[in-house]
Amino acid sequence: MNHFVEKAAKVLALSAITAAFLAVSVFAAEDALATGVGVTTGSGLNLRSEPSTEASIVTTLEKDLTVAILDSAEEGWYRVAYNGKSGYVSSEFLVQADNSAFETYGRVNASGVNVRDMASLDGEVLNNLGLGSGVTVIGLENGWYSITSTYGDGYIRSDYISLTNSEPAAPGSSSGVVDFARQFLGTRYSYGGASPSGFDCSGFTMYVYKQFGFSLPHTATGQWQSGLGTRVYSLGELQPGDLVFFNDPSRNAGKACSHAGIYIGGGQMIHSSSSRSGGVIYSDLTSGYYNTYFVGGIHV
Repeated sequence: MNHFVEKAAKVLALSAITAAFLAVSVFAAEDALATGVGVTTGSGLNLRSEPSTEASIVTTLEKDLTVAILDSAEEGWYRVAYNGKSGYVSSEFLVQADNSAFETYGRVNASGVNVRDMASLDGEVLNNLGLGSGVTVIGLENGWYSITSTYGDGYIRSDYISLTNSEPAAPGSSSGVVDFARQFLGTRYSYGGASPSGFDCSGFTMYVYKQFGFSLPHTATGQWQSGLGTRVYSLGELQPGDLVFFNDPSRNAGKACSHAGIYIGGGQMIHSSSSRSGGVIYSDLTSGYYNTYFVGGIHV
């Protein structure tokens, strides 16, 4: 009897873990690939939780918004997604657009999303965009959006893009700095390196900021003491795009800082690490090594 009780408990535990994993996976993106796009034709259009005028209202959509169509019309309704929300709208107030002839804005809704050279997982990875990155969507092919952005063109699976009416951030903005830095994820660590063929920590921050018109020294201490921008001293004050600095006494050789990176938001930074995992990676600032040795940030 105990054997069956133990086995049942294991099954329940495995089911709970699986459910949790699926919940996280779904939360990271839209809940389906787009089959088309449509334009709203009425102001104050209700997006409802079910295909019924009696269903609860998820949000209200304005006129002339481009939305993702997730399912074809069902008894006079379309299931659509817009700005991170999904639901049903009456087909009376939505006109389908030509999948190859529209233009709207989009926002990446997951971390580390690949941009590929074709509308397929077989496509070559051209770039990697982070959560919140802004793009311009110019087409839909086999469930993939054709996009253009400050740092290149390509295709992204439509469930990883939320259509919005917000124009992508300008290249010189903090979001532009973060988007530019992300494209070098996976670049190898190279002591003294300051180019896409290989970076050390200050070489990476120097290279990224150089693209936005800022000249930084090629040392973490030199950058911290450069007089650039405004210093901040707590994690809560950091903004995406800020330079962040660290000082490990065992590695600083008597200098003020031993490491530098770029804050990307959510308690994370992107940096070129000499650790075993190595190269340009994301790391958490809210606990562990980098939290212990955090010196401060510079808001440019």
